[in-house]
Amino acid sequence: DNDTYSNDTLLDYDAAPCHNSFCPLFQSVAPPFLAATSVAAALATGALLVALAKRPQAWQWPQSRALVAQLALGTALFAALLPALAAGVARGWHLGTGLCRLTHLLWHWSVFAQALLVASGSCGTTWARWDPRSRRLAVALWAAALLLATPAALVSGVAAGTACVRRSVGILAPLYLLHLALCLLLLLLLPAGLLLAALAVPRLRASGAGLAWLFLGLWGPYGAGLAGEFLLQAGLLEPTCGSFQHFDIALGLSEGLGVLHCGLGPLALLLARSC
Repeated sequence: DNDTYSNDTLLDYDAAPCHNSFCPLFQSVAPPFLAATSVAAALATGALLVALAKRPQAWQWPQSRALVAQLALGTALFAALLPALAAGVARGWHLGTGLCRLTHLLWHWSVFAQALLVASGSCGTTWARWDPRSRRLAVALWAAALLLATPAALVSGVAAGTACVRRSVGILAPLYLLHLALCLLLLLLLPAGLLLAALAVPRLRASGAGLAWLFLGLWGPYGAGLAGEFLLQAGLLEPTCGSFQHFDIALGLSEGLGVLHCGLGPLALLLARSC
C-alpha cells in the first residue's frame, strides 16, 4: 500500500516495491570467483610449500619456517572448501545441514587460526625455532581457533532446502551475538591493535607486523560489514530498501576480499622472502 509504505520505509525488502538485486548477482558471480580463487590459492600455496622444502635455511624469524608452514596449512584448508561452496551457490546445497555446518566450522577455524598465528608472530620470538615450547603454542592456538569457530557452525544452516547460509538464527540470538563478537575481535580489533602497537613500538614493526597489515586489509572490511549488518538487522540504524541492498553488496564484496587471502597470503610471504 503506497499510502502506508514507501520505497524508503518498507522493511520487507524482498517484497514489492522493494527489489534487491544482490542474490541474482551473487549467484552468477560467486561460483567462477570461488573456483578461480581456489585454483590460484592451490598454486600459490604449492609454490610456498616447495620454497619451504627446498630452502629451509632461508626462513628466519619473524617469517620463520614453522610459522609460514602453519599459515600455508590454514590457507590450504580454506581453499579446499571453496569448490564445495562454489558448487552449492551454482547448483544448490544438497549435502545436508551437517556438512553445511562442518564447512562453516572449517572455514572459520582456518581464518581464526591464521589470525592467532599472525598475532603470535608479531609479538614475540616464539617461532624463531621449532622446539617443545613452539610446538605447545601451535597446539594451543589451533585448539583455541577450533573452539572459537564452534559458534559459527552452530548458527549456520540450510535455508529453503538448497542454500548453505552462515546465519540460520535470529540476529539477536545469544549464540549469534557470541559469534559476531568473536569475528569482530579476531578479524577487526586484534589486527588493528597489532598495527597500533607496531606504530608505537619500532621493535614490533620489525618483527612481522606486515602480516598484520595484510590480514587487516583483507579481513577488516568484512568484520566492519558484519557490524553494519547487525546494526541494520537489529533496527539500530534506520532500515530502508536502499540501505539493506547497499549493505548486502558491501558485505558480499568485503567477504570476497577476505577470500582472496588464501591466494594473496602465500604470494606475499614468497615475495617478502625473495626481497
